[in-house]
Amino acid sequence: MSVKITIIGLGQVGGSIGLALAQYKNSLSVFGHDKEISIERAAQKKGAVEKTEHNLPRAVEGAKIVILALPVHQVRDTLGFIAPDLMEGAIVVDTSPVKSEVSKWVKDILPAGCSYVGIVPAIGSEFLNGTEKGLDSARADLFSKSIFLLDAPASTTGESVELVMELVQLLGANIMLTDIVESDGLMATVHLLPQLVSVALLNATVDQPGWLEGRKLAGRAYVAATSALVVEDEPDALHMSALHNKENVVRSLNTMIASLGALRDDIEKGNEEAVKVRLRAAHEGREVWLNERISANWESMHKESDKPISISERLFGGLLGIRSKNRK
Repeated sequence: MSVKITIIGLGQVGGSIGLALAQYKNSLSVFGHDKEISIERAAQKKGAVEKTEHNLPRAVEGAKIVILALPVHQVRDTLGFIAPDLMEGAIVVDTSPVKSEVSKWVKDILPAGCSYVGIVPAIGSEFLNGTEKGLDSARADLFSKSIFLLDAPASTTGESVELVMELVQLLGANIMLTDIVESDGLMATVHLLPQLVSVALLNATVDQPGWLEGRKLAGRAYVAATSALVVEDEPDALHMSALHNKENVVRSLNTMIASLGALRDDIEKGNEEAVKVRLRAAHEGREVWLNERISANWESMHKESDKPISISERLFGGLLGIRSKNRK
């Protein structure tokens, strides 16, 4: 008997999860739901889901794992819609970049007997320069050799955590176990800050003095510096993420402001050597990071578990066992 997994939200993340799991269709049954019927149909045609169900409560009936691949501003309402129809022992997984608020909603809304695990996916280095969005950008190997943050409230069972860990490994990704505080702090710096910096740059230039002529000359540097705003979260999702992660975002913005202020001061003073040092350090830092990200040779990435039989194997044969069987 196959294990039912329901993916709610069939954009880049949800579609890619479905495509990665498609090779295990003999053991997994992947259902999909999206608020747009046209996207549901496109996802099924693309092979991202085996079946679709536009009625949201029916979509989660009998699902062992329900994945909310949604922007954070849609998570709370969706939890409310699906909660009454979740099966006993269902695991709800969300992929949004802000976990502190989501964990509160889960505590208030999820019925007893259901578990919650939060994950934050990162895409593989091969796709870092991509600009496509939505289902069109979904790839079976989108998460290959990437890192997923994984956290869960103390009330979540060990069985649920291990099962989600093995699911992530089926996607070709590796796991960094975090707590909610650490996860939100990291995402404020590497996910939200670049988008907010793009916002600040646009607000400092568009419709400001000189823009009438400057807009005709803005080129690759301007496009690159503002692209984070259009290839990541939608405005509604970004504003919710920023406000729900307020303390971490303010801390990151203050660090950014201090860095800009120091650079401004050196330029204002005409301190040529100091400006050169800052620029070289930034350039070298980016090169080191990008090379590390491409190689994905992170410390402890391939540590093997010494458990002879995983908890998920005791539950229903083990998702990793599914992978081994399908590869033979």
